Amino acid sequence: MMALRTILKAACVAALSLAIAGCATETSVARKAATYEEAANNPFVPANYRAAEALLGQLQGKLSPDQPMIIATVVSIDALERSSTLGRLVSEHVSARFSQGGHKMVEMKFRNNVYMVRDQGEMMLTREIRDIAKSHDAQAVIVGTYGESSDFIFVNLKVIDPGTNVALAVHDYALPVDANTKAMLRAAR
Repeated sequence: MMALRTILKAACVAALSLAIAGCATETSVARKAATYEEAANNPFVPANYRAAEALLGQLQGKLSPDQPMIIATVVSIDALERSSTLGRLVSEHVSARFSQGGHKMVEMKFRNNVYMVRDQGEMMLTREIRDIAKSHDAQAVIVGTYGESSDFIFVNLKVIDPGTNVALAVHDYALPVDANTKAMLRAAR
């Protein structure tokens, strides 16, 4: 009787192991396609919109909605000349929310080395971005960086007066490192 129980236990453990292994193989091979409902409920865009709204809240009364603003591409904190799909999308979402809020956003795609430069420990706008802001009569420039950790992507956004380099509004937030954000970070340029 004892030997029969031992054999039954071993058979159950083996069957359970095979079932678990089969499930693991099936999920890695047959990936479920995303649905429109999942896309509509994805939190990435709303997180970026909330960040833009936080900036807009700090800017109340500081900027004229009639005078244009420029947004630079959000770049990697570790390499200010590089961005990624994630950085470009964050910039697009923030710009969209500012436009929806009634601000005139000048569509700009900045080249490398236009964002910011380090000067004796302080961040300052490069001459080129200042000249671009002046040529468009832009009252402010939105700039941002992101940094990656094992679990999160930390984003910092600033609205800067291009004439004085004074930050008019600042907001920090974090995005999770998930399959989508990982894929967007891999496309770094």
